[in-house]
Amino acid sequence: MKTERGRTHSGPDGSRKVLELTTLYEISKLVSTTFDLDRVAAATLKLLSDFLGLNRGTLTLLDGETGRLVIRAAYGMTRDEMEKGNYRIGEGVTGKVVKTGVPMIVPKIGAEPMFLDRTGSRSRLNQDEISFLSVPIKLDGKVIGVLSVDHLFSHSASFDREIRFLTIVAGTFAQAVRIQRMVEAEKAALKEENRSLRTQLAGRYRFENIIGESDRMQEVFEAVGQVSRSNATVMLRGESGTGKELIARAIHYNSLRSGGPFVKLNCAALPETLLETELFGHEKGAFTGAERQRPGRFELASGGTLFLDEIGEVPPSFQVKLLRVLQEREFERVGGTETLAVDVRIIVATNRDLEKAVSEGKFREDLYYRLNVIPIFLPSLRERREDLPLLIEHFLRRFNEENGKDVSIPPAIMRVLMEHPWPGNVRALENYIERMVVMARGNEARLEDLPAYVREGISFASPEAPGKGRKEDGENLSILEEMERRRLLATLKEAGWVQARAARVLGITPRQVGYKIKKYGISPREQS
Repeated sequence: MKTERGRTHSGPDGSRKVLELTTLYEISKLVSTTFDLDRVAAATLKLLSDFLGLNRGTLTLLDGETGRLVIRAAYGMTRDEMEKGNYRIGEGVTGKVVKTGVPMIVPKIGAEPMFLDRTGSRSRLNQDEISFLSVPIKLDGKVIGVLSVDHLFSHSASFDREIRFLTIVAGTFAQAVRIQRMVEAEKAALKEENRSLRTQLAGRYRFENIIGESDRMQEVFEAVGQVSRSNATVMLRGESGTGKELIARAIHYNSLRSGGPFVKLNCAALPETLLETELFGHEKGAFTGAERQRPGRFELASGGTLFLDEIGEVPPSFQVKLLRVLQEREFERVGGTETLAVDVRIIVATNRDLEKAVSEGKFREDLYYRLNVIPIFLPSLRERREDLPLLIEHFLRRFNEENGKDVSIPPAIMRVLMEHPWPGNVRALENYIERMVVMARGNEARLEDLPAYVREGISFASPEAPGKGRKEDGENLSILEEMERRRLLATLKEAGWVQARAARVLGITPRQVGYKIKKYGISPREQS
């Protein structure tokens, strides 16, 4: 008999051995180049037909969930025929091989009642001319499937050699299954880790976990809550260090796109040529050093949010390219011709006066209006001083945990921090608190660990330091006491100054409320 390549199946042993070794070599190359079991199986079954004349073949695996045998890959069958190949353990030839773990040879499938031909793939053939060979696939001593092939019937054939060869191939399949399971387990672990990290991020960026009880920040939270429910483009305005990226992430993780990626790009950090490749990606060979295709930020953010920080620093010559993407929702990679669709939510941020830049011709007016759909203005720290105690306590707790310390901030330093104008806003405050915790020699922060311009620019005698509360005896409040005072005052106002009602909200007794009112010198006349 001739194979498809014209090779003689029943030739001399030497020729047959060469064919077998060649086939095994080709199969080993397949296994080493891909972890995809379906590709390995389909290509291997075709190799068995091409080289050895084993015309029809199937890889049948045990489904761990259903306990049934299903055809995973086949050669010489249609997809519909494959789907019909479903067996119980012990059912038919395939089921018996799994049950016994022993190879089976059916010389003539037409004469074997156990051969079910459930797939129907041989219904139009002379079944007395077809032999069926099946070997078990074993992994760690357990039968996990069956490798089966059709062979033209021959009176002189014992098929012992074919069974030995197929057993070797079955061992290769077993290792391919092992690798596939390892890859799937790794993917599942990564997927679960990714899901867990997304859950943590979503929790971290919930509005209630972002520090800010001032009226200005409450306005920001209200606006963020509104825009999160849409896909509208958002422009975050505010000085450096006010937390624009934090708010951008909060919008993303509280939106319908929270399951997608959040991708950030600082537009001020890159020249125009790099900005284009970073945003749009590039094709292989697009320029010197482009050795492979690389996706840009628009592709990486697909289904999620793209945050463009420092948008006001984008060069005018590049602004028109960005405008085209925003208008047409499509782009091409650098050096490419394929047009790719854009599916991202755009959030931009700037600390520049874009209106002035537009009037001076430094920023395109059409791009400005395309980006400025929903502007949100973030207040400076000077405009939300009442949030300082909360922010200080937050950073103090965080850096104490990171450094294994228990540093506190004495009242004198607290006054300095409360009175400082904070040109660097929250970012500067964070840096100062970290510096004091790291440099502290004991459990109390030192004034000398603050920058000189901070220490020297404050009048320590100022009796009206913003946010500073007083006890009845005139002593300054600690951070925790200041926080307790503010919470008590806010609760009393909400409760209409009814102490019993405030006590229920706070979970303490009316007597304790009265004591704290006296302790902190709280009066209904207070407005903050």
